[in-house]
Amino acid sequence: MPPLIWEAILTKNQNNMLKQYETVFIMTPVLSDDQMKETVRKFENILRDKGAEIVHQENWGLKKLEYHIQKKSTGFYHLFEFKAEPHVVAELELQYRRDERIMRYLSVALDKDAIAYAEKRRTHGFGQKKETKPELAFEIKREPKYEIKYAVVEEPVEEQIYEPNLDNKEE
Repeated sequence: MPPLIWEAILTKNQNNMLKQYETVFIMTPVLSDDQMKETVRKFENILRDKGAEIVHQENWGLKKLEYHIQKKSTGFYHLFEFKAEPHVVAELELQYRRDERIMRYLSVALDKDAIAYAEKRRTHGFGQKKETKPELAFEIKREPKYEIKYAVVEEPVEEQIYEPNLDNKEE
């Protein structure tokens, strides 16, 4: 085959390659739990309908915002990690803008290092809170190893009478 045909085939295959993306969106805090789950399902279905493969998703829950967005100080955070063609991300972001329940969103294409980090985060739990030990219902009292005792010894004190030297003579 002539080289131009090979270049056309390679270019066509490169355009059809799926890239890996990560998108985080913040939903308004006035949503009930069911409404929040419905919103997440809506965007999950949009991705699947457009041919995207959802690699991972996390619900980060209700978090305090650093600054107010639409006069709200908290929001429900959700993360999707997926493989798709670039036009799918454009469609997803268009749907984010149209939905009044979404306050903010951010979508990024992941490079190979970010993909490796995301895989470690998923499998090893980076960035997640560690479980704390449950508190005991009773308190353990420990006796000290050494006991310090103080003794006060009173010695009789002789009374001394101070007599000023009125003669201004030195002795």
